[in-house]
Amino acid sequence: MADSSQSGWQPDWGVAPGEILLEALQDREMTQSELAQRLGRPLKTINEIIKGKASITPETAIQLERALGISARFWTGLETQYRDSLARRQAEQDLEAQAYWVDTFPITDLVRHRLIVRGRNKAATLANLLSWLGISSPSAYDRLDSAAAYRASPAFVASPNALRAWLRWGELQASKATARPFDARLFREVLTKIRPMTRKEPFAWVFKQVQDMCAEAGVIVVLTPELSGTHLSGAARWIGSKAVIQMSLRHKTDHQFWLTFFHEAGHLLSGLRRRDYVDGIQLDDDPDEDAANQFAWDLIVPPDNYASFAQAADFSRAAVRAFAESQTIAVGLVIGRLESDGLVIPAQLRSLKKAIAFPTDRP
Repeated sequence: MADSSQSGWQPDWGVAPGEILLEALQDREMTQSELAQRLGRPLKTINEIIKGKASITPETAIQLERALGISARFWTGLETQYRDSLARRQAEQDLEAQAYWVDTFPITDLVRHRLIVRGRNKAATLANLLSWLGISSPSAYDRLDSAAAYRASPAFVASPNALRAWLRWGELQASKATARPFDARLFREVLTKIRPMTRKEPFAWVFKQVQDMCAEAGVIVVLTPELSGTHLSGAARWIGSKAVIQMSLRHKTDHQFWLTFFHEAGHLLSGLRRRDYVDGIQLDDDPDEDAANQFAWDLIVPPDNYASFAQAADFSRAAVRAFAESQTIAVGLVIGRLESDGLVIPAQLRSLKKAIAFPTDRP
């Protein structure tokens, strides 16, 4: 059986198979009519193949192999590559027409975090973005249903694709992690063990411990910087069967980090339904958020202990430090609760809060 290399053919995969077939006929001084007779096919079919109006089917490829001595595999491969090149060309044209879509995403941030590569033009950047998002086109993306209950500032609402990009980042991080099946009872126990760790340092070590402990209870915890246009703190999500807490470390203080963590944990333990939550700022008349906040504060500081402390009304630096130590929690959490209840003004004890930063070895 002859093949293309034996015939000296070096195909250009962007060239229509009909053009190669026409050259083969010319080299052999064979007419289309003669080829049609040799194949037992209508002349119209041969003419349509040469003009690119008809494809070379596997059956036709075998017939060409016998009539011309050029392997059927060559013809079918040529046809496949050619049709693929046409499809890709059309896809590129479609991307060029929809290139404006990239402007709805925080591309600069995505590039800075090395999540995508900026292309030579917007269409190329769009192709890279779609691959990272795991979807085929902007229209397909717009049809995706989002189960997340978005609560946030007007700027947050105005940038839904920034939010979606941040969530996608969390999905990709979570996909690399392993965790046991979600166990609500065990997760509650883990949270009580994490509570005194709010006083520990350094943050990178503490966060790794939190990740490992939560994974044992079936919860994946990931940390992803917020992207421009999001203004969010965290999310509690169900990705397939995985329970995920995603945090942005937006405010970069221990008080905000731990409050957000326990708040998202409260969403996962609500028991009402497996629903996704993305948290920016507190909105009025939101029972799910109120419940999650209450869960977080009650876990951080037992209600009776806090009530006694608040009633004493001594919110000096020494008293706040002593109360935090007695409760084995970070001082910043006590300050945060007092600020939330309007018992101290934000600037009053701010210096006692600790700043935290992203672990340098984050994914």
